[in-house]
Amino acid sequence: MDSIEVVLIMLLAVVASAYIRRVLPRAIPLPLVQIALGALIAAKSSHGVDLEPDLFFLVFLPPLLFLDGWRIPKSGLLRDKGTILELALGLVVFTVVGAGFLIHWLIPAMPLPVAFALAAIVSPTDPIAVSSIASSAPIPKRLMHILEGESLLNDASGLVCFRFAVAAAMTGAFSLQTATLTFIWLVIAGLAAGVGLTLVVTWAQRWLVRHFGEPPGSPILVNLLIPFGAYLVAERLHASGILAAVAAGITMSYVELSGHAHANTRIQRSAVWDTVQFSLNGVMFVLLGEQLPDIFLLAGTSLEESGHVNRWWLVAYAFAITFGLLVLRMAWVWASLRLTIFKQKVRHRPRHKINPRLLLATTLAGARGTITLAGVLTLPLALPDGSPFPARALTIFLACSVILISLLVASIGLPRLLAGMTFPAEPEEQQEEDIARRAAANAAITAIEKTQIALMESDACIDPEVYPQAAARVIAFYEHKLKEVDPDTEQAWRKTDYAEKELRLAALAAERRTVFDLARHDHISDEISRKLVREIDLMEARYR
Repeated sequence: MDSIEVVLIMLLAVVASAYIRRVLPRAIPLPLVQIALGALIAAKSSHGVDLEPDLFFLVFLPPLLFLDGWRIPKSGLLRDKGTILELALGLVVFTVVGAGFLIHWLIPAMPLPVAFALAAIVSPTDPIAVSSIASSAPIPKRLMHILEGESLLNDASGLVCFRFAVAAAMTGAFSLQTATLTFIWLVIAGLAAGVGLTLVVTWAQRWLVRHFGEPPGSPILVNLLIPFGAYLVAERLHASGILAAVAAGITMSYVELSGHAHANTRIQRSAVWDTVQFSLNGVMFVLLGEQLPDIFLLAGTSLEESGHVNRWWLVAYAFAITFGLLVLRMAWVWASLRLTIFKQKVRHRPRHKINPRLLLATTLAGARGTITLAGVLTLPLALPDGSPFPARALTIFLACSVILISLLVASIGLPRLLAGMTFPAEPEEQQEEDIARRAAANAAITAIEKTQIALMESDACIDPEVYPQAAARVIAFYEHKLKEVDPDTEQAWRKTDYAEKELRLAALAAERRTVFDLARHDHISDEISRKLVREIDLMEARYR
């Protein structure tokens, strides 16, 4: 019963955080409010939550990473794949090596493998923290897509580096060849598990629906279970469950373009996933805040492990490591931009100058989060010979301190850094949306004309004069859409007689098919198609 009460209290804290956030200054991100509420719960509770890292990974990460992979714009992901891979792979390795030696130099009492383990677990950025902080700062869309793609993919590389650093600390040996081969297997098998399971499940679901119909709620429940299945299959294969969940989400975004799901199912599924995302995101940060008091109690043990007596040394170490991570990130991003400019020069393309404010914004946006917390808590308690794992308490304390400092620095620095900056709207997105709206409206007009003739010739036709009038009214609306390309005109729709309802439903079905077809052939992005299909689904639900 106590566990149920704790869960309910944390969910209430998540709800409260959303309202508290609205009365606080805009610069304070939601994760910080939730962390504070979690710390308050810990202070008022007589018992804490025993956080099981393996259970934490299974319950929280698969659905959230699946949803991020599903909803991240794939056109931007593919367009900037080189930059994203540089950040998700190259920057992680660069951070592990650079920060590892820095930590060992700062704290000689911490063995080098443990220093590398700490550097590895603080190297991945957190997608939830990045999105939350970005909501209060005018970050350009393209940069936001790069940051989201980086945070989705760098978890696997960071955790792999962490695993091998811990193994080196446990055994005293490290094999670069073994690490490389293992990393390749983790990536390939993880991606294959996510893609394969998603395709098999969706194929089986379609076969069942085609032969037995669609039970209410069943497709949504299956959709919720896919990320957990992908994660568990990958873990059984000793691959990356995190990458499997991301790959399953990305695959689901392409499966969605087939248009097989019913309109009501899409609407309900979207609402369910929004609720799941809000709840799990919030509970993760509340849990982080709830764990902080116990973690800070480790400060006494951490002092002994660091070889100092003054507690201010721990604060100095935390800020020094965070600053070192920022310097390493800035150096890598600057070098990457210089390489891009050099390539543009070689190819005789227009060159862009490096904007110092955007460079610093990209550096500050690399906030750490719950993946770092869950990963560092998996540190073994003892070595194979039974002796305590070296500097375990100190490593956990410093990792959690880096999470808090990086969140504070990003939430305070980004809005002030980007204040007053204006970024031009991306013309490609507006152009894609206009193309899709015009194509869908033309397809709808054609469908109305065909459906009008079919209804007038059918045996169920009672008054043939009704259909031309209704068709003219519906076609007038679509002609207005062609002239204005204004989504606000949807508010002018109203319920009419049976004839107009049938014509509208036929038009909406034609619109949806056209939008899906444009997205399948890469004429518009999946983000635009999703936006338009949701509008169409909502209108169809209204008339049905």
